[in-house]
Amino acid sequence: MYTDHSLHSVTNHDDGVDCMHGPQECLGNMLELCAARQYPDPKIYLGFTMCLSNQYEDIPSKELVQECALEHGISFDKLNECANADSGALGLDMLRTSFNRTSALGIKKSCTVTVGDGIFAVRDGGEWTDLRNGSSAADLVAEVNRLYSPPSYSDW
Repeated sequence: MYTDHSLHSVTNHDDGVDCMHGPQECLGNMLELCAARQYPDPKIYLGFTMCLSNQYEDIPSKELVQECALEHGISFDKLNECANADSGALGLDMLRTSFNRTSALGIKKSCTVTVGDGIFAVRDGGEWTDLRNGSSAADLVAEVNRLYSPPSYSDW
């Protein structure tokens, strides 16, 4: 259900990505994508993502990442393995995919909230705009619950 819509771009230089706030942000985004890949339960990876975001100035501090991982039951070693798999190619590929998905959805502003395959709302300059299906947190929760299908235990 989670997709990281990063407002950055794919480039033809360096490692092929350009993050709005520099390489530290790229690494933080890769760690968040790795958390979502390794721990698909939104309660786990979104908690980790929010923990990092609350101290974004410190990304990619090893201490911050370890603290947030521990707080949300995530293995720091698994995150590190994911981000560095294939000499970093896996993390960069996930980042490029996220960038391309953002572009395909026409997302231009952060924070853009997506639910399912569409934009639910945009927060810009402290104001909510482009609201779909209501304007409150309760409306967002109701929309997620409406679309969410719990995993089938038979798939395990």
